Amino acid sequence: MTVAFSVEYKSNGQKEFAHFFLPQNATVGPQSSCGKGNTSHPLLVLDFGAGHSLSLNFSEHADKYEVEELVFHYNLSDATLFHNSTAGVKRVSHKTIIQAYMGTKYRCISSKQVNMKNVNVTFSNVTLEAYLTNGTFSINKTECADDMVSTTAVVPTTPKQTTSQVPTTTSPVPTVSPSSPAVGKYNVTGPNGTCVLAYMGLQLNITYPKKDEKMGLDVLNFIPHNTTSSGSCNNTSAILNLTFEKTRVIFHFVLNATAEKFFLQGVNVSTTLPSEAKDPRFEASNNSMSELRATVGNSYKCSAEENLQVTDKALVNVFNVQIQVFKIDGDKFGAVEECQLDENNMLIPIIVGAALAGLVLIVLIAYLIGRKRSHAGYQTI
Repeated sequence: MTVAFSVEYKSNGQKEFAHFFLPQNATVGPQSSCGKGNTSHPLLVLDFGAGHSLSLNFSEHADKYEVEELVFHYNLSDATLFHNSTAGVKRVSHKTIIQAYMGTKYRCISSKQVNMKNVNVTFSNVTLEAYLTNGTFSINKTECADDMVSTTAVVPTTPKQTTSQVPTTTSPVPTVSPSSPAVGKYNVTGPNGTCVLAYMGLQLNITYPKKDEKMGLDVLNFIPHNTTSSGSCNNTSAILNLTFEKTRVIFHFVLNATAEKFFLQGVNVSTTLPSEAKDPRFEASNNSMSELRATVGNSYKCSAEENLQVTDKALVNVFNVQIQVFKIDGDKFGAVEECQLDENNMLIPIIVGAALAGLVLIVLIAYLIGRKRSHAGYQTI
């Protein structure tokens, strides 16, 4: 998930604002717990920076679970965020902001702002689940209301599928939920033929500060027939460059010759944000990734949505992806290597089916034993 903070504080007697995001290197605090039956409930504590933490306290009611309380501790003595302030650690909290049905994951792409004393916290691109039964996300999901299409919403007529929510204290403006992007086919040709072959739907999520000191969210779906692809490759690396309108995403793949594996090492994003943004020009990159990994000669495939974290402000989501880099036979994918998410989703129905089959077998055996005993009570005349 992406979490943006806006904190009002005093600096030399003057009102100032600090804007920052939950960083990628935030750690799960030792206070975190999965809960113990009826005695305690799950608690997620994320520690970051110089004494800051964000806590989500979960609880369950009937067939639903919820974030019963959100708690944010921030250290005003942290000079990197709060200049000329030495007011110590502050605590703010808010009741119930997230709710989902038991046995489902909570999913919310749209931005949701939580207002507390001197603090605004904006959540976006959220996927979470409490009270898990098998240690992985459930297949079914509960979508937040903001992601559902409003009956009064007007569908944009322009090709750009983008959502920018403006949190206000008045009635909310109806918005259109960003749907899953269409799957496009992209390739890169090198000296020895096709070196990158990719099928995928591509979505870009960016959280940004606005001119009014609030946070905004820009969600952009790439439209395949309006997207141009280019790139280059050599024996150990390959570049796939995708451009849609004023937005460009560059994927950098590399080869691990020792393991005979290819993987996504870097992603670079550049786009123009809505006019309400403080700085309309946006750029972000991450060159220390290890995603979309497969054996050379095989293709990587994942039907589930995958989130590629570029920075704490930018997220690239890929849908129904199948990709192969290096050693491609003509224009065809090699043997498929499924992602872990797909394997987990396939395993659950198998486990359920096996459990049902076992139950049927137990009932059948019990029936046969009972029938045999009933016959044993009669004598032949």
